[in-house]
Amino acid sequence: MSEEDYVRLENVAVTYGRDAAHAVTALDETNLRIGKGDFIALVGPSGCGKSTILKMVGELLAPTTGHVFVAGREIGANPIRIGMAYQNPTLLPWLTVRDNVMLPLKIVPPFRQHFRAKRRSEYRDRVEALLEQVGLGGFGDRYPWQLSGGMMQRANLCRALVHDPDLLLLDEPFGALDQFTREELWAVMQDLWLSKRLTVLLVTHDLKEAAYLANRICVMSARPGRILDDSPVAMPRPRTIEMTFEPDFVALNQRLRTMIVGARGGAPGHA
Repeated sequence: MSEEDYVRLENVAVTYGRDAAHAVTALDETNLRIGKGDFIALVGPSGCGKSTILKMVGELLAPTTGHVFVAGREIGANPIRIGMAYQNPTLLPWLTVRDNVMLPLKIVPPFRQHFRAKRRSEYRDRVEALLEQVGLGGFGDRYPWQLSGGMMQRANLCRALVHDPDLLLLDEPFGALDQFTREELWAVMQDLWLSKRLTVLLVTHDLKEAAYLANRICVMSARPGRILDDSPVAMPRPRTIEMTFEPDFVALNQRLRTMIVGARGGAPGHA
């Protein structure tokens, strides 16, 4: 494993079902390398194994064959701090926004050992700083049911980041939002990444989102999934919505779309 690799999948495959007659191969033999501080997007047809890769990296699923390494060790060999954000914010309705964001500090070591002593001082300040950074300053005392969908997702991102994760895993976190809110949150996510230089793995169906946020985009085939293409995104940062209408950005999206349509075996008009 290269010293520059923070995450590495080596010949990884995932098959569901023990009965050979009914077994389903979700992910074919796959290799993937992610450097520390990289922002990688996985795109491809539904059911191609994008979320399967995310779950393996997040220690939620073991590969059937092959090996997954994070921070130089095979998964499970040593603990790492992981932040996760999904399409559904899953904020607890009986807790304030501040207390929802603070939850990882109550659970994750080494923060939990000091939670009682620091929850009203250092930890509160940490939460308030994050809320301010994502545009939720002054909303810490509100409850989730008092927020819009976009505001809840901003709080969800804060909760995923509050414990200084080594790795951030994003599974369609903006997929349920309207286009304008989604674009606002792309800018928020880009600002967070630029300020913290997190290692991020994003699963998305939105090719524009992938090109806006990622340093590299990996295109996957239909099931059984495998990585067909792994290419850098050459556009400079910070990126803007205006840039998404420029010829290079449009050409990148069209290239990705053509590959995914080909991977599905469909006609371009039906992607």
